[in-house]
Amino acid sequence: MSKPAFFSDWETLYKDQDVEKMPWYHPALDHDFDSTLKERHILKGAVLDLGTGPGTQAIALAERGFKVVATDISESAIKKAEEMVRGKGIAVDFLRDDILETKLDETFDIILDRGCFHVLEESKRAAYVQNVGHLLKKGGFLFLKTFSAKETLQDGPHRFTPQDIRAIFSPVFTVCSSEESFFMGNHKPNPRALFCVIQKPL
Repeated sequence: MSKPAFFSDWETLYKDQDVEKMPWYHPALDHDFDSTLKERHILKGAVLDLGTGPGTQAIALAERGFKVVATDISESAIKKAEEMVRGKGIAVDFLRDDILETKLDETFDIILDRGCFHVLEESKRAAYVQNVGHLLKKGGFLFLKTFSAKETLQDGPHRFTPQDIRAIFSPVFTVCSSEESFFMGNHKPNPRALFCVIQKPL
């Protein structure tokens, strides 16, 4: 398979386009995040939403009472996400930050990644793993959603198998599960996804 192609000028993308028309836009909490929170009886905690983009996941969690920090590399994405939360009567701390060179100095119970990791170059993955490890509390979870190796789109982000995820994350984390799923959004049919629950050891 050739190297996947994807848009990398995120600032231009979020500045020029309507976020509600982007392929990955989904107004509700991702169904895999939702079901995992319910299964593990997680009702509160500090959450970091990586690559928040439109901010929908962060907003949905804040509405449930979670303390949420949401970051994106694009300043325009952050500004538009702040506009979306305005008037809802909830608090989300939207910040411009790059997980590869993060300036965050707090730790979190949960980190959500719905499409950030799978657009990183292979050479950047080790830095991602290291920084996520620093930001997660012991016993905390990374909920990671990527394109699946079973997705057949010609273009798009990198794709992964469960074996790939274990090879990348196992030196630092415990990979609790990797299950085939799909991304809900504006792209039809829904792209095939791999949803992974990854834990930082106690």
